[in-house]
Amino acid sequence: MAEYARDQQITLALSGASGAPYALALLQCLVKAGMQVHLLVSGAARVVLATEQGEQWPGKPELLAEYLCERYGAEPGQIRAYGKEEWFSPVASGSGAPRRMVICPCSMGTVASIASGASDNLIERAADVVIKEKGQLILVPRESPLSEIHLENLLKLARMGVTIMPAAPGFYHQPKTIDDLVDFMVARILDHLGVDQDLVSRWGYGANPGSKPEA
Repeated sequence: MAEYARDQQITLALSGASGAPYALALLQCLVKAGMQVHLLVSGAARVVLATEQGEQWPGKPELLAEYLCERYGAEPGQIRAYGKEEWFSPVASGSGAPRRMVICPCSMGTVASIASGASDNLIERAADVVIKEKGQLILVPRESPLSEIHLENLLKLARMGVTIMPAAPGFYHQPKTIDDLVDFMVARILDHLGVDQDLVSRWGYGANPGSKPEA
């Protein structure tokens, strides 16, 4: 099993907001880029996966990691999954957690818990660790409309240095399919993580700034 340097590791968490296709596409891209992914999936996220994608993921973390590694052609150990109270996992401690974390999709309940420092489950604790260690935390919320409570919590986190990246795809790249809209958001997340991507061209490159580059 290969060992990954800390800068080759990312924590990816799925909470209960709508937006499962973003998470699946992001996971696939991270694996393709050679990153090791520490995966956290809430119970509500499993409901969303079943509702939006018709997917029933294995309940045990080790079986889930094995399933996803096979599905995405990952190396053994490239995807590691953890239970919601697996407090001895690397992501639960500043000495072992990756410096980068994305919660995609991110529910407003998760936003509120992180903003308050609740740390009642491993997703919340992992986010708390990244914040306290001055790492990079990206939240991809999908909610509309936003209440004053939501906005206050998001602003509080943004002032701490958390990147708030709502699931709001653009249309200037002239998307033809749902996958095109998903790719737009995933490309923006990867750009902020500093992970190379070829899903969407950057603005100002080529005749159509948002079109996919030729292979």
